[in-house]
Amino acid sequence: MISAVVYGGDGVTEYDDLGAARDADGTTWVHATDATPAEMEAIADAFDVHPLTIEDVRNDVRAKTEEFADYTFLLVKTAALARGETSFADEVVTTAVGLFLGDGWVVSVSTGEAAPVDRVLRAVQSGDERLLQRGPDFTAYRILDVIVDEYFELLDAIEDQIERIEEEVVAAPDRETLDRINSTRRELLSIRKQIWPAREAVGVLARGDPDQVREETEKYYRDVYDHLVQLADLTETYRDLVAGSRDIYLNALSQSTNEVMKTLTVVATIFIPLTFVAGVYGMNFDPGASPYNMPELGWSMGYPAVMLGMALMGTIMLVHFRRRGYL
Repeated sequence: MISAVVYGGDGVTEYDDLGAARDADGTTWVHATDATPAEMEAIADAFDVHPLTIEDVRNDVRAKTEEFADYTFLLVKTAALARGETSFADEVVTTAVGLFLGDGWVVSVSTGEAAPVDRVLRAVQSGDERLLQRGPDFTAYRILDVIVDEYFELLDAIEDQIERIEEEVVAAPDRETLDRINSTRRELLSIRKQIWPAREAVGVLARGDPDQVREETEKYYRDVYDHLVQLADLTETYRDLVAGSRDIYLNALSQSTNEVMKTLTVVATIFIPLTFVAGVYGMNFDPGASPYNMPELGWSMGYPAVMLGMALMGTIMLVHFRRRGYL
């Protein structure tokens, strides 16, 4: 689907013909959502954009900025958390958005529904004076600004996840807690792969390298760049927090295993003398057959002496374990 509007001081006008929209007075904005190959070809012909840049949007490559003779191409991505059971690649859902910034016109192309672009387009169609009175470079800035704001919302949601994970790790960690830790780590990794290239791409515009970015608009792109730097720092901080939660979980698991092993060691050690006595006295000895005579078998005090010896050995071991902190 293609939408074409021309706006300026006289208001907003919608066009069906791309050529007429480009030639009209004012700022021309053409937005294509999940366009067909024929529609993409029509946009390329009307604005003389390179076909390979269109392919970059379709192939979902990393964020970047490329300068051409008559326009500047910027590729960024929206990001949102997937809901429900997800695989590694689908935990953060992204949509590629290509921005073509020319002299008096801007073209935006998305591979699917891109809420930030639709939001800015609705603002233009409703006659937002902040957009109507400024050029296409400011419109492109507004799209980038809304996309970056959604990155913050995404990290806020992940921050809430991390807080819940930290509470679970301290209170009652289990297998599901470890699964949530690993899921959050993968989400942060996916977000990091979007933010770092986007920061580099916006940095080109923030420096004012392209001719299509006016000097008075550079400060807005610098603001977006600063936000991306902040997002990159937050991502690294959250990754450290998740790694710390995983270490706490593994330490708690190790400590629990150690407690179990201590208990088993105490029980096994107590039963060692019992097993020894049972093994010795369970053999087939005849008390009257020399030289295999065991005097204790015919001794009236043999049983009490054995019981007293085992009790004494058990007491000694219990005192030893208590001093070592096992009990």
